[in-house]
Amino acid sequence: MNGLFVGLTTLDIIYLSETVPKSNEKVVAIDQVIAAGGPATNAAVTFRYCGDQAFLLSVIGNHPLAQLIITDLVTYGVEAVDLDPERATSPAVSSIIITRANGNRAVISINAVKSQITPNRIPRDILTDIDIVLLDGHQLAIAEIIAQQARQKNIPVVLDGGSWKPGLEKILPNVDYAICSANFYPPHCSNSQAIFTHLQNLGISHIAITQGEKPIKYYNNEKLGELAVPIIHAVDTLGAGDIFHGAFCYYILRENFEDSLIAAAKIASGACQYFGTRNWLHHQL
Repeated sequence: MNGLFVGLTTLDIIYLSETVPKSNEKVVAIDQVIAAGGPATNAAVTFRYCGDQAFLLSVIGNHPLAQLIITDLVTYGVEAVDLDPERATSPAVSSIIITRANGNRAVISINAVKSQITPNRIPRDILTDIDIVLLDGHQLAIAEIIAQQARQKNIPVVLDGGSWKPGLEKILPNVDYAICSANFYPPHCSNSQAIFTHLQNLGISHIAITQGEKPIKYYNNEKLGELAVPIIHAVDTLGAGDIFHGAFCYYILRENFEDSLIAAAKIASGACQYFGTRNWLHHQL
């Protein structure tokens, strides 16, 4: 099976620390990892880890730092389709601190603010032989067209709803699976019931809201429910949602909605037991 992952690629510099620095304070890290990051990127790596072929449609460019991203993607078997291969400016760099005691993360990044691409850069045959599409909302103009084309070809579209972004309202009518975080609040929505209602009214019949270590709330063709997630000691929660989405894309091609959510939660929870967004890939979860 082939998956297309559309959205953000960053260079993540991840530190493991006892504490987050205060103003004017220097802290020596315990460990560090440098890897390609971004929701669509980490999801693509996970999808490939699960056993299917992942294609990443994103902005990488040819800045020297981009080579670190490309090397990481090659290492983990993700095929990149660069929307702006001649881009000479630095890719977005995310600086991340993981607190050792609880696995919580602090992140600063410019994300895709300065790298929005127009739809004329989309390769004509990008959806050929693609079985599922994931959109992370960071390249909205690209995502809108891809979602429309996927709907026309009956290719299922998964939305990584990490947070609400203006412009998502143009994409949602073509989404089949909305997998949202607890921080995803469309306009005029202040709780999970309002979110479910809002997305249902747009014709989305499969919706899930992840809540970290708390149960996953879901809606599946008029059925509301909750699914427990594995109880773990979290070493690092960075990228857990991205990993969840990548695993979900793999399993939904094979399982029903509820079973796919359960399997994705197992993968994401397992990943949280290792520092960084790549160490978990070398362990049997």
